Amino acid sequence: MSTPHSADVLAAVREFVTRLDELDAEAPVVGELTLGLDGSAEQLRLRAPVARALIEALRGYHDPRDRGTCAHCGTGRLDDDFVCRGCGIVNGLFGQTLAGFAGPGADSLTNRPDPTLGD
Repeated sequence: MSTPHSADVLAAVREFVTRLDELDAEAPVVGELTLGLDGSAEQLRLRAPVARALIEALRGYHDPRDRGTCAHCGTGRLDDDFVCRGCGIVNGLFGQTLAGFAGPGADSLTNRPDPTLGD
């Protein structure tokens, strides 16, 4: 039984292929793409422009939750606070600024020094 979510995925890919095929219906077919989700499967012919567009769309997609790779260890992924999930180091200018406000051993930003001191 197909779920609404899988039906949406199949419909979106089918519509994408159809929309681009209409722009260049004489382009050579370079292969077929078979999508199977929750017992539903669909085979779509891929013309060269559609294949290029799929590659570009998939490689160009950036998930807004992705904060990047750790500059310190080079392999860990950053969490929403720019702390490396692998090595625990705070990354980037924003992360280092937050860590500076927190100070050594501080467990929250509430321990930051009064910004008016030294004026």
